[in-house]
Amino acid sequence: MPEPRFRTVKISDPRFESDNLRYITIKTPNLKGRGNICLFVPPNTEVDNLPIVLLLHGVYGSSNSWVQQAGAHRTALRLIETGKMRPMILAMPSDGLWGDGSAYLKHSGFDFDKWIVEDVVDAVKMNIPQAKNSTNLFIGGLSMGGFGTLMLGAKYPKKFKAFSAHSAITALPQMELFVEEALTEYQQVLAKSEDAFLMLQSNRNQLPPFRFDCGKDDLLIEPNRKLHSQLTEAGIPHVYQEFEGIHEWKYWEVHLADSLLFFEEQLK
Repeated sequence: MPEPRFRTVKISDPRFESDNLRYITIKTPNLKGRGNICLFVPPNTEVDNLPIVLLLHGVYGSSNSWVQQAGAHRTALRLIETGKMRPMILAMPSDGLWGDGSAYLKHSGFDFDKWIVEDVVDAVKMNIPQAKNSTNLFIGGLSMGGFGTLMLGAKYPKKFKAFSAHSAITALPQMELFVEEALTEYQQVLAKSEDAFLMLQSNRNQLPPFRFDCGKDDLLIEPNRKLHSQLTEAGIPHVYQEFEGIHEWKYWEVHLADSLLFFEEQLK
């Protein structure tokens, strides 16, 4: 008998689930322990190949952040019920719960990168019948999760059909604005593994469609404008938008719909 993909898997009991939300906890070597995933599974779907949207949270957050702070599941359901978006699964994992935030990078003896792109995707496909044969995978996120979105979307361009970031950290030094851990603890071997533009540029010929946006009064607006400028000068196709707002959940609650509708466009 081959070794199981995960040593332990715990999934919520349907009797106690609500709001079309499910919860999975798995133990994985990439985290050297357990990781959590909160899932929105659209109701009344009998197929086994629904698109999967990975949503990454920011610093201080967890697998519950997108649901409890922004009602992501309700936004998705509203778009589905109004016919603006086909049914899609939202998979909202923790970042690995390291320090104030893992930055979704490999460091400190953990592989927060593979936790997202391998473990989370496999756990969803193995445990959610509607995702068993999913072939369309998207990734989005906010702030630190926006950094994870840009970095992972660029690093694994063939894995994702599209990606979309909100109010993103665009280079590792910006983590200092939020965390108490020293930047040296996040240090990567390659410069491109710390900078979204360098990572995007390195795989420029393979990138799927991607977008990012930021509030005009967000503390990260200038780094986002710089990234937009760098991509434009390099001739790398992308969509960049600015809206009224600051670095807060009210902004992300509203603009999550922009990501989901962008993903829908890629499936038409």
